[in-house]
Amino acid sequence: MKEIDITLPISGELCRMLQPGDKVLLSGIVFTARDAAHKRICEYLDSGKPLPLELKDAAIFYAGPTPARPGKVCGAIGPTTSTRMDRYTPRLLAEGVKVLIGKGKRSPEVTAAIRSHGALYLVAVGGAAALLSQCIISCETVAWEDLGAEAIRRLEVKDFPCYVALV
Repeated sequence: MKEIDITLPISGELCRMLQPGDKVLLSGIVFTARDAAHKRICEYLDSGKPLPLELKDAAIFYAGPTPARPGKVCGAIGPTTSTRMDRYTPRLLAEGVKVLIGKGKRSPEVTAAIRSHGALYLVAVGGAAALLSQCIISCETVAWEDLGAEAIRRLEVKDFPCYVALV
């Protein structure tokens, strides 16, 4: 296993150099999106409405942070089970999403889509949400506040630890 510092957005060339099991420390911009946000993104795409975020080369973290405590940038933030997003994932990859971060297995269809689009699936350690929040430099809601914890947030992360699961 090797440890690699990655600044987002990630290039396709770097994706091809990574191997399952590699530890990466991500820095840059990551958007949170869970089930409800994925559904709404696809509804917007279907209807031709403009999206509140750029999907090309985006990194999406399947997470919904808890409210920030006074003096903190972000509350606890841990990965959500990725299979819950599997029905939407091939569409988002086709729109240019490059990095997916969650936990757990992916369906054969999603695995094939990740590989065919030259994307990357990273897993973050579940149960470490308080520690992961220490890697968040900024957190702002960018879309669909009505979704509560599932609203899309723009995170700036620094040395956010993940492991390569699929390339």
